[in-house]
Amino acid sequence: MLQENKYQKSDELFDKELIKKRLDLAQNEPVDFISELVVEDLHQRLAAIKRDFQNAIIIGPNPKSFPPSSASATSPINFSYISTLSNNGKTKAINANNLTLPNKNYDLIISFLDLQIINDVPKYLKQIHAHLNPDGLMIAAYIGNETLNELRLSWLKADEEILGGSYARVAPFIDIKSAGNLLQSAGFALPVADIDHHIVRYSSALSLMKEIKTLCASNPLSQKPNEPISKTHLFLAAKYYEENFADDDGRIRATLDILWMSGWKPHESQQKPLARGSAQVSMSQIFKK
Repeated sequence: MLQENKYQKSDELFDKELIKKRLDLAQNEPVDFISELVVEDLHQRLAAIKRDFQNAIIIGPNPKSFPPSSASATSPINFSYISTLSNNGKTKAINANNLTLPNKNYDLIISFLDLQIINDVPKYLKQIHAHLNPDGLMIAAYIGNETLNELRLSWLKADEEILGGSYARVAPFIDIKSAGNLLQSAGFALPVADIDHHIVRYSSALSLMKEIKTLCASNPLSQKPNEPISKTHLFLAAKYYEENFADDDGRIRATLDILWMSGWKPHESQQKPLARGSAQVSMSQIFKK
């Protein structure tokens, strides 16, 4: 194992200042394709909901990727914005560790690619819950736990060979099995979680790493090596990647999972499960037919 003193020290899992710096430097770059995927899916999900949302807000690290509006099955939705990280001069930035939104009567709160860089997710979801009206809806989209699994394994092998141990170079993500429990523990009713699985292909592992850097997604962890990565180390990780995760045409595969979860603030009008023992027909009667 590597010596502990080789790491930068921090009490927090994610280096928010580093992520903010990367986002601010990329403000003039085009919106990344992951955000575009999320926006397209968000529109489809909202279009299926038969509700009016008069007071809706999007919160997340990068406001330039937020859609200005959408629509439910019954009416248009206009969003206000809050950034939990980057202040682009147009959108107010707030502290995600102590979430305080302008109002506490939202009908709809969208967490847009935020949960994967939140240090205390249970607390964060409870704070979102506190800002919703009764029967208000929270929808969260975030990067799933299998994302970049190929890259993680390739770096682990390169670290073992070059350094004799391994560093965490890809952030840990929330898995779908944990999503429902997180929603329920935060007080949400009718919790739902699902996953959109994508395989993205690149000409080489180095092209993928360049894309990750462009997306401001390269190693966001607070505890990371102080030493710069050597070319030998970098090329070895790329070599392992291409040996193990290339298709027949030579292009490499990268996993991208976008997880979605939603929950409603409880209200007496919401559907409730039947009380135990209240069924009018037993299962044995059904199967006798």
